[in-house]
Amino acid sequence: MNRIDACFQRLQGEGRTAFIPFLTAGDPDLQTTVALVEACARAGASIIELGFPYSDPVADGPTIQNSYSRTLSRGLRLDDVFGLVRLCRGRTDVPLAGMASYSLVFRRGLTRFVGEAARSGLDGLILPDLPVEEAAPLGKACGEAGLAAVFLVAPTTTEERRRRIVEEATGFIYCVSVVGITGARDSLPEGLTRSLADLRRLTDKPLAVGFGISRPEQAAALAPHVDGVIVGSAIVRLVGERAGARPLRGRPAGASAPPTAAEPRGKQAQSVRPSERSAMLAAVERYVAEMVQALDAVHKPRR
Repeated sequence: MNRIDACFQRLQGEGRTAFIPFLTAGDPDLQTTVALVEACARAGASIIELGFPYSDPVADGPTIQNSYSRTLSRGLRLDDVFGLVRLCRGRTDVPLAGMASYSLVFRRGLTRFVGEAARSGLDGLILPDLPVEEAAPLGKACGEAGLAAVFLVAPTTTEERRRRIVEEATGFIYCVSVVGITGARDSLPEGLTRSLADLRRLTDKPLAVGFGISRPEQAAALAPHVDGVIVGSAIVRLVGERAGARPLRGRPAGASAPPTAAEPRGKQAQSVRPSERSAMLAAVERYVAEMVQALDAVHKPRR
């Protein structure tokens, strides 16, 4: 059984909600990303989402965009990300889902990309810019490779497309909480729980909600309505702050080159001082533990 499927099956049997942190692959560097994955797993993360840096993200807010720009400016390539996943898989069994632009898949070739993703140790792919109407080849390739094919449902998604998405998706359904891009928000939309209830009536597949969530009380409020909670920008910002990163404006030199070259440029050197790295890992592990604790405090019927 796919690790993502097994994870949700176990948590549903325990009446618990998955916590899914997002990390940018290669930020602040490859070695530290591996350590961040281990820290999140130690803190109780159920699944970890790894963002594949891309020069023209379509759904990411400034925090994640800046992390992608920092990483690409240091020469990260697609093969480096797959190598990173292999390193992570050698150290933890936590399920790993890759979020990537379909441009990366198209450039490398669907069969090759999916095969490399599976061999590296990924358990699922999230492709936010691939319309479900065009996703049948991806779903078939992922199914044959044993990967989950995760699709997004937005607040503006029509009923007809929702039904198509819940039919095609495997692993879980990524429920976008807000209209707009990623980024921590002070409050979530009033109609979110109603929208989640409407989606639940269409499927018994796991629902995981993301975009805009950053605080334990927000996660706890959503726990009764979903199977998983995803947090990205708050963690990526924490990593950037602890690494001493400065916000980037525009595209840095080198970022415009497609991050899909066949040959990697080699491992990035560790870009943070040991003291900064230790503080960063401790801060992220503490944050993830607090979110997991908030979710575990919400008791739900076992499924």
